[in-house]
Amino acid sequence: MSSDAFASSGPVAETDPGIGDDENLAEAAVPDGFDQTDRAGLGSGSNLTGGRLILVGTPIGNLGDASPRMREAIETADVIAAEDTRRFLSLAQRLQLSHTKRVISVFDHNEGHRAPELVELIAAGETVVLLSDAGMPAVSDPGYRVVKACAEAGQPITSTPGPSAVLMALAVSGLPSDRFSFEGFLPRKSGQRKTLLTELKAEKRTMVFFESPHRIADAMDDFAEIIGVDRPMAISRELTKTYEETLRGTVGSLRTQAAGGLRGELTLVLAGATEVESAPEDHLGEVSALVDSGVRAKDAAGQVAKKFGLSKRDVYEAWLHRE
Repeated sequence: MSSDAFASSGPVAETDPGIGDDENLAEAAVPDGFDQTDRAGLGSGSNLTGGRLILVGTPIGNLGDASPRMREAIETADVIAAEDTRRFLSLAQRLQLSHTKRVISVFDHNEGHRAPELVELIAAGETVVLLSDAGMPAVSDPGYRVVKACAEAGQPITSTPGPSAVLMALAVSGLPSDRFSFEGFLPRKSGQRKTLLTELKAEKRTMVFFESPHRIADAMDDFAEIIGVDRPMAISRELTKTYEETLRGTVGSLRTQAAGGLRGELTLVLAGATEVESAPEDHLGEVSALVDSGVRAKDAAGQVAKKFGLSKRDVYEAWLHRE
């Protein structure tokens, strides 16, 4: 998730002097069957030449979240592939990290042709660290195409996981977290947003979205119109930063709070649809409306069935045998 993550980060947290100490780790008991990795903890996958791809999760706001494994990966990599090289260099400077002199950019518009190049480097024995501006690469950030290319070429891939706005917002939302879906950034245009929300209206899992502070007011209007004002929801902003805040309530109440706009990186968490008994006969009016507008009856039944989590066949049969 792109962010001005390091401009307003909180104080760097001090670590427990006993954690990460090599002697303490060496003396620690290892459970039977535990798969030990190398000292750097970066995984043991390798090819014949020793090259590999390491996805590195970076802080989403607070530099204190930089893990020892993240530091080790960056300092020992042969190549750094960064979403924004300037942001990476700023991060390295703030964390006082030494790193390879070879830093290349991998962003949305060049990832396609960078991917084969990185595969060749890894095949030749280079260790490539791939990172985005904040959070995990390949999750609503560049990286998927590089990972796919490496996987198809049989090259080793591992990761040093880092902070996640998705999981953090879900955890602090107070909404069910046993099952959830991540829907990424909401579409920019209202019509496309409404289409997506219509498809998700009957989703029973908790849903997580990203949204821009500049579009949040309009987005909440669409949530209210399509999802309804009574659905529980939470909005987290500036996660891990100085002015971190989570607003909890309903779509309607949060719509009011967002009317004037909200600042910072926003993560929206929407409760899933509740279990409501719904019969095909309850929605024949919508089927008829679609048919009257020119949609084929079978297609109209499919649209309504998908919207309300029903069987397309049952809805179509009910429409055919309507009184």
